[in-house]
Amino acid sequence: MIETLLQPFQFPFMQNAFLIAALVAVPTALLSCFLVLKGWALMGDAVSHAVLPGIVLAYILGLPLILGAFLAGMVTSVAAGFVTENSRVKPDTVLGVIFSGMFGLGIVLYTAITSDAHLDYILFGNMLGIGAADLWTAGSISALVSAALLLKWKDLMLHAFDPAQARASGLPVRLLHYGLLALISLTIVATLSATGLILAVGLLIAPGAIAFLLVRSFPVMLVTAVLVCLGAMLAGVYASFFLDSAPAPTVILILTAIFVAAFLRRTWQSRRAAV
Repeated sequence: MIETLLQPFQFPFMQNAFLIAALVAVPTALLSCFLVLKGWALMGDAVSHAVLPGIVLAYILGLPLILGAFLAGMVTSVAAGFVTENSRVKPDTVLGVIFSGMFGLGIVLYTAITSDAHLDYILFGNMLGIGAADLWTAGSISALVSAALLLKWKDLMLHAFDPAQARASGLPVRLLHYGLLALISLTIVATLSATGLILAVGLLIAPGAIAFLLVRSFPVMLVTAVLVCLGAMLAGVYASFFLDSAPAPTVILILTAIFVAAFLRRTWQSRRAAV
């Protein structure tokens, strides 16, 4: 019985999967808290779709894929911010137009190139096929993003709650705004090997949303989100071994189940308090 339960830890590809799951859990969880508070829950989804043409172009030019992903994410994020600030169109409309257009461009480029290589893992992830280079990349980016968020969490929190007050307090609001966009792009690059572009949005929304339902204090919210995301990531990878399923979708399903449970708990508490 014990041997069966410990069987997933005996294979190198599963050990790498557990390791990268732990690496990307921290930055995605921390970032999700700020995105939920700021109302940018779909920003991660938008940026994750927008980096696709950068990845394809980097592949065509023979450049590192992560470089193309980051540059595409930053260019489109800055463009969306510029259009939002200089037009009467609402931000969600701008995001929908620009980022869906970028994703469409990426699909056109992806289907137009002739190559024996498959970039499907960029869309859907390949957690069981990562190597040492992927681990080093994810670990380095995760450490950088986590450190930036933890060092500036108070400024980012004020900017998320009340941008006008943040500006009046002398904070560099524009720098915080585009800095957060840069961290989103970097985090998506870190999760490419683990969850791919399509499922990355789950990691950038669910942990923060779950923590928001469970706790009241923002510092506690950060810790709760990290614990929830880390637990779901490790449990998803572990369960996928016995279910013979892909790890990334399994992780997202576990996070969804936790969110539903947290939502039902909060609803029950609210109704009980109203009685």
